[in-house]
Order: sequence, then structure tokens, then C-alpha cells
Amino acid sequence: MDPTVLVAGETLVDFLPATETPLADTDEFARQPGGAPANVAVRLAQLDRPPWFWTRVGADPFGDFLADALADRGVPDRFVERDPDAKTTLAFVSGDPEEGPRFTFYRDGTADTRFETGRVPDEALSGVEWVVVGSVLLASSPSREAVHDLVERANDAGCTVVFDLNARPELWTDADFEEAVRRLLPAVDVLKTSHEDLEPAGFDGSTLDAVAPRLHELGPHTIFLTLGEAGAAAAASEEAPWGPDEAVHEGYAVDAVDTTGAGDAFTAGVVDALAAGDRSLAAALDRGNAVAAASTTRAGGMAELPDPDSVL
Repeated sequence: MDPTVLVAGETLVDFLPATETPLADTDEFARQPGGAPANVAVRLAQLDRPPWFWTRVGADPFGDFLADALADRGVPDRFVERDPDAKTTLAFVSGDPEEGPRFTFYRDGTADTRFETGRVPDEALSGVEWVVVGSVLLASSPSREAVHDLVERANDAGCTVVFDLNARPELWTDADFEEAVRRLLPAVDVLKTSHEDLEPAGFDGSTLDAVAPRLHELGPHTIFLTLGEAGAAAAASEEAPWGPDEAVHEGYAVDAVDTTGAGDAFTAGVVDALAAGDRSLAAALDRGNAVAAASTTRAGGMAELPDPDSVL
């Protein structure tokens, strides 16, 4: 069967520090496949829901590494593009325990800044029910225009559009980030984010209750807010197929090895639950938190867990 989910966005190489030290003091790194949308696509495949994944990497050794990593993890290669004229994006991750993961990108003119409009045809969109996009591609043109085109056509095809909002300060000024986010939100059905990601976009609020009404007015009928070790919360308006509704989940206690990509794993878990037909926000939060918790027990955003058994 063809996938019912399409994920779009960057795939890059994460260089993870061997020790919990600031980037300037780190001498050794482990190479891992990464990129928030790529992590979401892989996690969905690990949950036995392999999606189409539209991404773009260089025709270079790092691109070979990433294309192989996606294939090895069960992600179909129909929309995995190779750019012959651009390098693959690299990201170095800070291991400072006081700050949590911080990313330094090498992304000037790389393949994922060069997405082209229309590469996913209408017939592919008509065959899926869910389209998941991230925010990094919005930081550069022509990828920005390609994302808007995809989302607009997904709306026309009746797909549910999920926006996984990740603020990456190195790629934006706050003003540009706020403008980009607010331009996309009217076309979004489901928003997954955190307070750390919302604040640079101009949304202040200590609780989901405080910020959800403003977000609903701008477009998304459902908001998922991750809260780190405290779990996650969700709110849906009357426009949501499963709303109006609110739910909170305190998360699962695990011995975490690496939290890189935990938010992406949460997104995959939520999409998996909703795509399976479960119309309960509580059940979606439960699934999202379980997938995220399992993902932190291995290093890297695409480690072998979570699989269905570990999530259960």
C-alpha cells in the first residue's frame, strides 16, 4: 500500500559530541543522520507507518550516507532527491548539559536550501491524508516557496497539514522568524511546538491555555505543546475533527541517553495515533510521549528505537 503520510524537509548530518561539553571544547564527534523532518519520517517508518519523504541532499559522500540511512530505516526513496550542484547540510550539536542541545549549521547554499516548487505532483498529494512540514526550509529561498506551494496544494487536496515548529536562532532574526511562521499558520491544521519555539515567533505565554486561543485564530485547529520532562499538553478548537478538547500527559520516566530528536519522535507518535483513526487528544499525547521517551534511550535522532514493542 502507498503511504498515507507525506513528510517534507531537510535531511542533514548531525555531529554529536562525545562528551557533555560546549562545542568550543569538544574534540570528538559521532556522525549521525539527522534533520527534524527526517527524524519524523524515520520514526514513522519504525512505527510501521512508512511515509513518503520529500527531501534533498547533495550528490556527495554525506548525501550517500544519508540516502543509505533513510533506505536502511525503511523510508521509501521516491522523493529523496540528490542535488548535483550543492553540498549536504551539516550540523554540529552542543553537548552542554546546562543548555541542552544547540545546533551550529553549515548550510550556506546547501542542497536543502534548493527545494524546487512542484516536485511532489498532485497525484501523490491526492493519495495521502497527512502532510508534515518543518520550519527550517522557510529560512531560505527557493525552499521557502516550495514549502508554501506544497502546503497550498495539500490544502486543496483535503490533506491535514501538520507544522512542526522548531526555532533555530542561527538561521533567523526573530522578526524574520515571526513573519515566516505567521505566513504559514493560516494553511496549517495541526501545530506541534514548545514554549522555546513559540517565543521567538512572538507568542508569549506560560501555559497552553494562554497561547492556544491566539494560535487557533491564526489557523491551526489543534495545538500540541511539548513540555520537556513534564510531558505535553494539547488543545483543539471546535473546528478540529476531534474537538473541542483539551488534554495533558505527564510523560514517562526513562533513563535518557540522548534527547536529540525527542520532539521529532513525539511528532511521529502523534501523527501515527491520529492517522490510525484515534480521535482522542489524550491517546495522541500518550502515544507521542511514549515514542519520545523510547527514543531518548539511544543516541541519535534515528536510533533503532522506538519500535512498536518498545512504545507499548
